[in-house]
Amino acid sequence: MELVKSLKSSKIIKYAFIALIGSIALAISSKVKIPFYPVPMTMQTLVVIMIGAAFGWKLGLATVSLYLFEGIIGLPVFSGTPEKGVGLVYFTGPTMGYLIGFLVAVFFAGKFNYSKNLITNFLKITFATSFIYLLGMVWLGSLIGWDKPIFKLGAQPFLLAELFKILIATFAINQIIKIKKFI
Repeated sequence: MELVKSLKSSKIIKYAFIALIGSIALAISSKVKIPFYPVPMTMQTLVVIMIGAAFGWKLGLATVSLYLFEGIIGLPVFSGTPEKGVGLVYFTGPTMGYLIGFLVAVFFAGKFNYSKNLITNFLKITFATSFIYLLGMVWLGSLIGWDKPIFKLGAQPFLLAELFKILIATFAINQIIKIKKFI
């Protein structure tokens, strides 16, 4: 019985450590700004998809939830923090829908079974990523008003960069999912 308890607690510690490392990777990816047209891109959405694919949906959700919690309590983990504010005030600003979309995206990225077929992998990754933008635009529209050009403001400037990141994930997905064996 003690052995079972010991194994269970060591597994929890292992998963907590993996989630912490993943949340750090997400925080770093939010700070990396790569010049791109028409707006600079961060690597957050790519890392969210990679976390889902590598960790699976349960540990992926725990990791992204930890990242969001870190930001909500005031750690400067989000893109634009601390210069644009921190904590719950920043979280509930214009980017909240996108941040919540990370949860849905990591869930689907972790739930899907990937194959050697690049087209189906591309479609699965695109589907998972789309929730970031869908929820982001819904929140943005409710925040600034539906009379504004929500798609033009909340998605269009990022689509070319997003396509680039989806292609990276598509070509790397079979290598990324090999990480699951070690978790």
